[in-house]
Amino acid sequence: MWWFQQGMCILPVALVIWTSATFVFAYVTAVMLRHVDPLVPYISDTGTMAPERCVFGIMLDISSFLGIATTYVRYKQVQALTTPEEYGIHRINLLGLVLGWTSSIGMCVVANFQKTTLFSMHLVGAILTFGVGALYILVQTLLSYRMQPHVHGKGIFWARLAVGIWSSLSIASMFVSSVIMYSSLPGVDVEKKLHWIPGETGYTAHIISTISEWSLALSFVSFFLTYIRDFQKIKLRAEADLLCNHLYDSPHYNVRVPASHAEVSPLLGGTT
Repeated sequence: MWWFQQGMCILPVALVIWTSATFVFAYVTAVMLRHVDPLVPYISDTGTMAPERCVFGIMLDISSFLGIATTYVRYKQVQALTTPEEYGIHRINLLGLVLGWTSSIGMCVVANFQKTTLFSMHLVGAILTFGVGALYILVQTLLSYRMQPHVHGKGIFWARLAVGIWSSLSIASMFVSSVIMYSSLPGVDVEKKLHWIPGETGYTAHIISTISEWSLALSFVSFFLTYIRDFQKIKLRAEADLLCNHLYDSPHYNVRVPASHAEVSPLLGGTT
């Protein structure tokens, strides 16, 4: 058995690879078609123009689904590893699930509302994806702190804490540089500006902002890499419990043989 076939680790692996491929594909296509400048454009800018925005939207929607599945499995794993008496951990774990799903849904909003067409909705999606996503990382880091040393060692906690600090610094840098950029270009539709000339007003702030965004996206991808080892130690199972042996609203044939079939699914149930 290969390492990625162990447990459910295929989920974070697929999330990391697919999301990275989405960014790379959109960037390469947008640059080749000269829709954006080669020097660190915004990730959203690489998915603004057709045809790359079509594939960018579809691929990011799949990443959103993988994110929902991954955060759910993480929720079930923490739930199974802790006792019912650990109320604090269970509350934090539930909060993490809500934040993870909210961030994943925000990714769908970013994918389907381009920055140059409906900027307000795109901004909402970006806040949900990155802002709420950073909170998800911090919550999972707190869970890792609370679960050591009985469930895992200190190494994974320090790794997730480092990624959490990395993402927080990237958000702060992107926010400050974006404010400076927009304030230095009054009357200009900055959200529709896809090409920048070195030395023009706001160029330096723009570069810092785009680098910060790519850094933030990389920190998110790096965080889910920390799930791979954990997910190798969990499998989820679901059983279909039929309430009757027909699908009519009322009994039709006098069939007395009980139906009993089991269904196994990798995303439902909860066993470790």
